[in-house]
Amino acid sequence: MARIISTHSFRGGTGKSNTTANLAVLVARAGHRVGVIDTDIQSPGIHVIFQLPESRIEHALNDYLWGKCPIDQAAYDVTASAIGHVGPDDERPRIYLIPSSIHVGEIGRILKEGYDVGKLNDGFQRLVVDLQLDYLFIDTHPGVNEETLLSIAISDKLILVMRPDSQDFQGTAVTAELARRLEIPEMFIVINKVPPGMDNVQLRERVEQMFEAEVAALLPMNYEIVRLASSGIFVNRYPDHPLTLGLKQIAARVMA
Repeated sequence: MARIISTHSFRGGTGKSNTTANLAVLVARAGHRVGVIDTDIQSPGIHVIFQLPESRIEHALNDYLWGKCPIDQAAYDVTASAIGHVGPDDERPRIYLIPSSIHVGEIGRILKEGYDVGKLNDGFQRLVVDLQLDYLFIDTHPGVNEETLLSIAISDKLILVMRPDSQDFQGTAVTAELARRLEIPEMFIVINKVPPGMDNVQLRERVEQMFEAEVAALLPMNYEIVRLASSGIFVNRYPDHPLTLGLKQIAARVMA
């Protein structure tokens, strides 16, 4: 059975998509077939991190949701660029990306007309079967809406990404409570962009007590990821960086 992993943040700017992309690469490197789906349809962008050019995207998640193509036609094999392994499609490791459309007209249609959220769930299950996935990472839309609740509800594990920020504390509390009511099998928290000089022990204790959930890692604020500017996979560029070591801890937690 494939494991479905949702990464979520209540607010934008937490580094959720970068975290998702890097975790997916680390899990794939461990010998797994991994899918990554961008359900942040209103503000997509994870395809940029995977360096999937728009010119290569013939079909996106939007096309599947409107009945224009099967879900597998919106899946792109990014193994070569993400982990450097190229072999037969039935081999492991493998990593597939299902992007959302970046075209203004497509985003506008979503905002105006919406879509059948139930079909999104069908797409998740079909991807697992068609691509023979071991893990499916769902990069969710920030905040709380219907598709976010669906993604969380069907997840085996939920990763809540937050910053040590008062607004993030309040918003994450809302999501954590929703996850508990939805009876998610496993939930843990990633504290990202922790500034130097902060008491990490005290921060961890405060978050774990407040949300009644494990803190899987505290990821340091750093200039290297700012310089990278979402133009690649951080763990590939900086294999010995403290941020990479933290992401490896989370990946191990995901696969545990």
